[in-house]
Amino acid sequence: QKYQAVSQSFADYLLTRERGPGHLEHQSINEEYGTRHMLTTGMFKERPITLNRINKVFCSAWLSDHQIAMGTKCNKLLVYNVNNSRMDAIPSLRSSDAHRPIDQQCGIHSIEINPSKTLLATGALNSNDIAVYRLPTLDPVCVGEKAHSDKIFDMCWLDDQLLVSGSRDTRLALWRIDDDVEINETESNLPRYTHIKPVKVKKCQGAEKMRAVIFNPNLVEIVALSVNAFVHVWDAERFSQKMSRKLPHAMENVCLTRKDDCSLYAIGSKSHTTLLDPRTLHHVRKVNARIQGCGIRSVSFHGDILTIGTGVGAIMFFDMRAGKYMESTMNSGRAVVLKCTKGWVSPDEQYQDAFHNMDYTPAVYTHCYDWSGMRLFAAGGPLPASLKGNYCALWC
Repeated sequence: QKYQAVSQSFADYLLTRERGPGHLEHQSINEEYGTRHMLTTGMFKERPITLNRINKVFCSAWLSDHQIAMGTKCNKLLVYNVNNSRMDAIPSLRSSDAHRPIDQQCGIHSIEINPSKTLLATGALNSNDIAVYRLPTLDPVCVGEKAHSDKIFDMCWLDDQLLVSGSRDTRLALWRIDDDVEINETESNLPRYTHIKPVKVKKCQGAEKMRAVIFNPNLVEIVALSVNAFVHVWDAERFSQKMSRKLPHAMENVCLTRKDDCSLYAIGSKSHTTLLDPRTLHHVRKVNARIQGCGIRSVSFHGDILTIGTGVGAIMFFDMRAGKYMESTMNSGRAVVLKCTKGWVSPDEQYQDAFHNMDYTPAVYTHCYDWSGMRLFAAGGPLPASLKGNYCALWC
């Protein structure tokens, strides 16, 4: 008996789904199909975004199909419109007069959207305070203060109202954001926001300068990464520390992410990406960087694709199913790598000293896919802290 061949065409799949295949045939679509196809066939092209003299983009998030929010070292919250290339600056929120800011401001390091996509949390005008905006209007809701004595590096939402922030002062703070707060307008027609205090603030034992914080809803745990190469697990319901574990690589552990199904953690260090089992925190795999000592600055999962942003202007892609870096189908045996252009860097004396007789490449501090996985936003700037510059582009 002859069977009709199953078409691999995406258009045929959509047509069959519209007609209704019935109970005899099950069809599903792989969320990373488009991403994988575009990467392996070299379809991703860089479209640079001009930021003028903005200094270093540290974090980013897609707000919608056409809007991307980003936070910078010079403490600017920017929203870029993909459709018309318009860049809007969102005013930073001030803390109360009674709250004392830290001596040296360091910009915005985190942008997090709550599960229902109604609130956006980021850094306030003071780097040791949080600011919350309402989505999609970006009206200010509140400023969270009096929790941290040093700059905030990362945040994560536990649900639509509870937020956790992690700071260089080795403390975690728990905040409750009431999304039904009414926004009153002043006489100048500017929206007015409230100032709130944390529900709890606790020191993370064994930590040194908190760098990243994520939430695992399956295990109801908060996972924090500190620069002394430790991972710390907290009970989210009791807001108490459960355990800490030393990482296999001690240098420059600065970024942390998890898979959507919470089955794996990934931590970027100087030359490796360490994959951890969430249940035991034992490392299940070490992914060596293709460029030794490149400094991994951003990591993310999109299905079974692990995307790695480096400090040398290269974005690499590790195929979790194949257990190796993704290879091009156009050039057999060649790994897929997106090489970023220089962007802008201030040509001062420090730049001349740092890159004398060397090619300059920016660090990719942040990257994020849109919902389809067929557009990748990447941004960053110079790796040395003393240099001023930026890189920003949309790969699609």
